[in-house]
Amino acid sequence: MTTTVLDLTATTMFPAGEQAEVNELVKGQLVRGEDARLLEQVEPLVRERNVTLDLAGVERIDAAGITALVALYRIARESGHRFSVTNVSARVGQILAVVGLDRFLYSHNADQSSQYGPRMQRAAA
Repeated sequence: MTTTVLDLTATTMFPAGEQAEVNELVKGQLVRGEDARLLEQVEPLVRERNVTLDLAGVERIDAAGITALVALYRIARESGHRFSVTNVSARVGQILAVVGLDRFLYSHNADQSSQYGPRMQRAAA
């Protein structure tokens, strides 16, 4: 499977049927104010293909960020695609686990260095 990286400084064309891996979109925190930008950039992609969002740079998430992730997951499912996250920090992983999203959002290669280990390696439905 081919992986495509989204660069916000350029327009990227994705060949039909390929999965997109979105990197560098969210940095530091996914909180109110950042959620709208995330939805604006990723929503069109999840309507067209499977998307994995790289959260390696995210150390903080709030209710608005969680809501954005849920919205992207829902839109992807309604469009017949998958949406997942990868490289989740331990802190963000704890929050996603508390609200039960770890069962739905983690890709196969989710952060293996967190305290959750294999539990975070489930595929998104």
